[in-house]
Order: sequence, then structure tokens, then C-alpha cells
Amino acid sequence: MSITQNARLQPDNPAAVAPATGLTRTDFGNPAAWALAVILIIMPLIANGFFLIEIFGTTLILGVVALSLMFLAGYGGMVSLMQLTIAGLAGYMTAVLGASGNANISLGWPWWLATPMAIALATLFGTVGGALAVRTEGIYTIMITLAIASAFYYFTNQNWVIFNGHTGINSIVTPHFWGVDWRADIPFYYVILAVAVLCFGAVSYLARTPFGLALQGVRDNPRRMAALGFNVNAHRVAAYAFASFVAALGGVLQVWNYRQISPGSVGVERAIDILIIAVVGGITRPIGPFIGALIFVLLRTFTLDFLVAIGFDGNRFRLLIGLGFLVIVLFSPDGIVGLWERWRGRGEQGQTQPGGGRHG
Repeated sequence: MSITQNARLQPDNPAAVAPATGLTRTDFGNPAAWALAVILIIMPLIANGFFLIEIFGTTLILGVVALSLMFLAGYGGMVSLMQLTIAGLAGYMTAVLGASGNANISLGWPWWLATPMAIALATLFGTVGGALAVRTEGIYTIMITLAIASAFYYFTNQNWVIFNGHTGINSIVTPHFWGVDWRADIPFYYVILAVAVLCFGAVSYLARTPFGLALQGVRDNPRRMAALGFNVNAHRVAAYAFASFVAALGGVLQVWNYRQISPGSVGVERAIDILIIAVVGGITRPIGPFIGALIFVLLRTFTLDFLVAIGFDGNRFRLLIGLGFLVIVLFSPDGIVGLWERWRGRGEQGQTQPGGGRHG
């Protein structure tokens, strides 16, 4: 039976699912959204190379990887800790199939052939892992995906034939065509921005398609959806396939950014960072992972120097990230996006009440 059969769901309370509908039509008329778009476009004119790539570029890359987790958890109710592993596999395959400083490992394929193949292999890997994970629910799904992430880390750390062990692969060749070095700061920033916008738009659009609505129905009540004739596991596996593709795109951008990859890039603590980014920003809307990524990158970049300046150990910057994570989860399960929506809702409610400032 088709996985999108009868997918036009009619929720009993439409307002209850409003935060998970992605980009709404009203967002296109929001001055703040247009202002943000203009700022992102003209960013190379107002930011130096460090802020352009290390702050905003890295934010968008991590946001893309976290967006794949947001899609699974927010729309499908499946918390996957292997999204960074998928991104890491795409990065490794880009290095192995393409050209790098490790000529005895890399095959030397042109980037236009190595990159799609790397994305395809990572997507297939994530789909197979998802097919295993969908047989479980809740904490068991988390444990299976965590086990996959951990196993991949140790495999890359100990395998020297393909992944060059703990040393990793260095001096990875990045695209250069049409007379443009696409790893130069400004061209690379626009490449990252284009990929992030496309992924954000795809997730926002897919959430409103019959498949996306059916996936949200599977998230809320899988038994009822199965009784209505939907193939629950097929929807979940398809969600993993799409999320894996998004994560793979982020992995390719990541390896182009640093021009190297090692097991430390796919460690378990890095996989947990992606979860923190998604939850802190807001796991119910596609913009949330990018907000969480910006907060994470700013803390990771500047907190260490701040702690040292006031006489503390700089390595404790992760403690601040953890405390911030706990505070946000405690007071706003929907993250920063949830806080903003509640604050805006209270403001609008106050204006519509008697004496709230509206006349006539």
C-alpha cells in the first residue's frame, strides 16, 4: 500500500500541531525574516573571513546536520544520534573517493563524481541504520543509533586501509572550476548558504505534503495510522532516508570546510552536540537547529577565552553549554523557538485584551 495513501489528516486541534508545520505563508510577510535574509546575503560585505566561515559558515553547516535530526524527532518522533555519523561517512567518502594528501588512500576521482557518490553511500548507510532503528521505540531507538555512532567511531579509529586510523585524511582537495576556487571564503560561504536554504525549504515543504502529514500522524498515534491502512515502518524508513541525505550534505560541506577529517570529527560527544544544538534551538520547527547552532558556535568559540580572562580553566566551556542546555530544557522543552513563540503570543494576547493598547 502506498505510504502516502489517505494522508490528508484532519487533526482534532489544529493549533496543537501549528508549531510543527515548518515555514508558513505569514513568514514571507514577516519583516524580520526579510531582514535576516538580506543580512545573510550581504554578510561577506560586513564580516571578515573569520566570522564569515568560522562563525556563520560553521553555524549553517552544523544547522544542516541538526536539521536532519529535527526532521526525524520533530515530525517523526524518532531521536537519532547517528546523524553526525552519516555526515562523517559522507565526509570520509568524499576524501577516499576524491583527491587528498594521502595518495595511497584516496582514489583521485573528480569532485563532481566523488561528491554525489559519497552522498549516495551515506544516504544508503543512514537508510539501512534507520531500517534497524524503526523496529524499536523510545529509549531503544536512541540506544541503537548511539551504538551505530560509537561503532563507526571505533572502526574509523582502528582502520588504516580505508580511513587511515586515528590520523585521518588531510589536505582534501576542494572544488575548483569555472576559474573559481569554491573553497575561498566568499564563494564557499554562498555555497553553504545555498545548501542550508535548500535544506530548510525542503524540510518546511515536506512537512506540509501528504507524506509529511502522515509522518506526523505516525508520530502521534502509530496504531491508529496502521489501522487506517498506512505502512508505519515505511514512513519511518523514508524519513530516515531523507534525513540521511540532508545530513550527508552537511558532512560534505564540513569536510570541504576543514579540508581534513579524522575519527575525532565523528566521536560520540560530537553526536551528542548535534542533539544539544537541535534541542536548544527548538526541535519543533526547522529554524530551531540553526538558532541552536549559532548559540553553540558562539559559546564554543568565545567562552574559552572569556573563562581564561576571568581566571577559570578554559576547558570548562562545555560546562556552561551543559548548564545552558539544562536551563532551556527545564523552562522551555521547545527550545529558543518555543520561548520566542510564547513571548510573542503573550504580547499579542495582551494587545487584544481590554486596556491592552488597542483602540476603536
